[in-house]
Amino acid sequence: MPPPRSDRLQDALNRIFDGSKNKRASWFALTGGETLFAEGEEADTLYLLRAGRLGVFRPEPNDQPPQFIGVIRPGEPVGEMAMLAGGAHTADVVALRDSEVLALPREAFFEAARTEPDLMVELSRLMIQRARERRDGGGGEPSVFGFIAARPQPIRAFVERIAQAIAADGFTCQVIDHSALASAAEWFSRVEDAHDFVLYVAEEDEPAWAALCARQVDRLFVVGSALMAPPNRPLPHNQILEAQRRTDLILLRDPRMSKPANSGVWIDAIQPGRWFHAVEGDKADTERIARIVTGSAVGVVMSGGGARAYAHIGALRALREAGVPIDFVGGSSMGAVIAAGPAMGWSQDELEARIRKSFVDSDPLSDITFPLLAMTRARKVDRLLSDAYGEVDLADLERPFFCVSTNLTTGRIEVHRRGLMRRAMRASIAIPGVMPPVVIDGQVLVDGAVLKNFPAEVMRQMNAGPVVGVDMSEARGVDPALIEHPSGLWRMIATGTWRRGPPIVSILMRAATLTTDADLETSRAATDLLVQPTPDGVDIRDWKAFTPAVDAGYRAMKDELAKLDGPVTGLRRRRSISDAPAETVAETAAGSPHPPVPERRRAAWLRGRRGRPS
Repeated sequence: MPPPRSDRLQDALNRIFDGSKNKRASWFALTGGETLFAEGEEADTLYLLRAGRLGVFRPEPNDQPPQFIGVIRPGEPVGEMAMLAGGAHTADVVALRDSEVLALPREAFFEAARTEPDLMVELSRLMIQRARERRDGGGGEPSVFGFIAARPQPIRAFVERIAQAIAADGFTCQVIDHSALASAAEWFSRVEDAHDFVLYVAEEDEPAWAALCARQVDRLFVVGSALMAPPNRPLPHNQILEAQRRTDLILLRDPRMSKPANSGVWIDAIQPGRWFHAVEGDKADTERIARIVTGSAVGVVMSGGGARAYAHIGALRALREAGVPIDFVGGSSMGAVIAAGPAMGWSQDELEARIRKSFVDSDPLSDITFPLLAMTRARKVDRLLSDAYGEVDLADLERPFFCVSTNLTTGRIEVHRRGLMRRAMRASIAIPGVMPPVVIDGQVLVDGAVLKNFPAEVMRQMNAGPVVGVDMSEARGVDPALIEHPSGLWRMIATGTWRRGPPIVSILMRAATLTTDADLETSRAATDLLVQPTPDGVDIRDWKAFTPAVDAGYRAMKDELAKLDGPVTGLRRRRSISDAPAETVAETAAGSPHPPVPERRRAAWLRGRRGRPS
């Protein structure tokens, strides 16, 4: 729920947009998906949203989906910063649903502002507030969600359980079904304004209502069944949500089905931005989906770091002991290997046992060879990954997961969310010079730490909730003594240290995980809780140093958790409507706060807009 709007600002805006007094104010309608204005366009008009919902998006380079900035709700001005500055718009504003907008030319605004002494002061406060919210990652969060069934079984009970979990977390939540099909646009706005969250639910046999839901929401969930095939008919969709990758997939499975499956078929059919797995009727899974809706889901992201990355295991242990839910996981290089444990559904004991077996007991880099492509064959690593992950597809993991590799073909990072898990993990840990690169779909891939050792921004794109980052980027990992006084070959053989590889392995591994200060600062800024363990004395290739590294991660996470004033899930908690004066839906529906503007001006406005780029 957004912070309460200033009454003085709203009153002043209503007066200057009053069509009976200001003949230059115009009214027009936008259909869902239509652009109000685009980045770079001249800011010559102030807009006021009368009904509906607008989304603010900042275009991203390299064909990436635009960054979602926030939501504009009824009664809020649009484009005020650029209009007052006399410059161009810095973001795209798009109708998330059918919307009604009032418009006032820049010159007319300044004329009217002379008679409204509070207007400029209140607009300045609003602009400062929006700038702070966007800097801190809050404000304008989605609050209206649609759940559309893609299976014959009803989903209403599932959505009701989500609503109950949201209410248990202290928010107000309303579920709306097909009985609202004939309601007017302003009725939807009033209901949405009176609740923290509104959940629209449409069953498979309600196509007209499902189509309306798809146009009405900030984010859309398609709900299917894991053991069934996707429908062979087009589902209701929202082009703007799809373009922004804001349509998600939830696959429900029977409690007797132990692991997710069949995800790839559904993903190909729906093309969701994210996908989630849940057991039908499971309380923990319902609460997890509720956290995703409310923006309190916890994402944990882990950096690379060789053997020092064992510290991530200790950090996970501390999080689990504190009862912190782990809803999203991801990482780079060895951090991805540790993060895969929660994604696979492993317990803490199972995770520690598997890592010990695969890395501590086996010396994974001991199959040294003539360095044609790399210093090791990596066959031992391949076997270990095959034993750990088998034929599991990344899309079939119990928790949303990603790992990153560096694409030498394109020069960009590669984010792996689908495909054979063992292949993606092998690419993420393919340290240049130490292990041979991996070729996937014709792309040559090496260790993700080369370009993105701490991929917190990737996690932020996936998860609007708190991001917990465990970063080993600056922990010293190469012992200077080993460089100044390297052991001889025969001594390495006699002591068995050859299994770790010669000191050049440490140099290559450390060089691969170095990150520029600017890039590291950007990554760390994407976190809400940053933990930096310091496993002193642990060399980056010392695979036997399990216990001291794990203990360092455990202590570091415990120390950071102790500094918090509340739970991790509350680090980005939004303000609830209960924090503002109570207002019921009936009271809201009693009358609109927005003055009417003669509809006869709509045609003139639309004629004037036709020449403008969209």
